[in-house]
Amino acid sequence: MPFGNTEPFITAIEKGAVEWHRHALERMLERGVARRDVMDVLLTGEVIEEYPTDYPYPSVLMLGKPHDIPLHVVVAFDRKLEMIFIITAYRPDVLHFLDDYKTRRNII
Repeated sequence: MPFGNTEPFITAIEKGAVEWHRHALERMLERGVARRDVMDVLLTGEVIEEYPTDYPYPSVLMLGKPHDIPLHVVVAFDRKLEMIFIITAYRPDVLHFLDDYKTRRNII
């Protein structure tokens, strides 16, 4: 699956093949990020970075704007099970990203 194609994520959501990592749920609670907003990013957002060598499954960083507020979601995909794993979600800031929230700043 080329990661730019989010169709497998949508299919997994429709099948209920979504697992929320504990880390993701804890961080979302700390950061005031709702599950509904994460799902919105997965359904309507865009892949902005790919991590094909992540273990145990390749993952991506997605950007969406639920309620017109930028949100990043890291999600992994198990091709064999056609299941997605929500790794984390956070609101990007301009300290780490340009104002498009897609491009990382070079911070030394």
